[in-house]
Amino acid sequence: MEIKGFLTFLRYNKLALTGTVIIAILSIIAITAPYITPYNPTAITGPPYASPNKQHLLGTDDIGHDILSQLIYGSRTSLLVGTLGALGCVSVGILIGLVAGFAGGVIDEILMRLTDIVLVIPYIVFVIVLVAYLGPSVWNIILSITVLGWPSIARMVRSYVMSLKTSLYVEAAISLGAGRSYIMRYHIFPGLIPLIIPVYVLTIVDSILTEAGLSFLGLGDPTKVSWGLLLYYAQIRGAFVRGMWWWVIPPGLMITITGLGFLLLGTGLEEYFNPRFRK
Repeated sequence: MEIKGFLTFLRYNKLALTGTVIIAILSIIAITAPYITPYNPTAITGPPYASPNKQHLLGTDDIGHDILSQLIYGSRTSLLVGTLGALGCVSVGILIGLVAGFAGGVIDEILMRLTDIVLVIPYIVFVIVLVAYLGPSVWNIILSITVLGWPSIARMVRSYVMSLKTSLYVEAAISLGAGRSYIMRYHIFPGLIPLIIPVYVLTIVDSILTEAGLSFLGLGDPTKVSWGLLLYYAQIRGAFVRGMWWWVIPPGLMITITGLGFLLLGTGLEEYFNPRFRK
């Protein structure tokens, strides 16, 4: 992807530009979290259940933790799980789809039946079971997302590979004696990049929402602050009953804004790589 061409595209696609700005701001917040948070997110810095004030702009929780500091640190966990979970899904999907689409025959049948089996498993139910079995941690959540999130990507990649392997430049490489591994690495895989980049960005949204859902159900990593975990503690410690909007609305809003940012960018990337989608 040419940076100059994409920047020019952003000038004319305001939605993609909005998504890029949102993600850039969130990334800066996550990277600089230790320097911009007013307090240590795990330290008791005020009275319990304090409403927003000058010392605590979003108030405190039932223990006295500063909610704004936890909200800022939560961006790190959400973005980490989102990017790595999506990377795992896309990597497995590319590998299986590439091999199945190019090899064909028995290998294709075996890999596609495996894909169908995983595809019909209820995603969120099995993720809950898997994380509950492995233990609530960030890395187990990422692993669970990777194990169950690749089938649709694999089917998409397989279809695209089957169309690419009949192209003239691939047939020319075969006629010149190029091996299968060489053709897949240097001729097929580069052709997948315009397809994979938008899919990867859109998969990040699913990974972030999965982590938030698991954390809200009490299966999040208790050693890492996340937006879903903030909502979980708000639920079990009476924030909803007490009307503590500053404990409930901000993490929900951050999850929504983050998902919207990646969704807008992913849709914009689809238009950028596929001219048929452009207006």
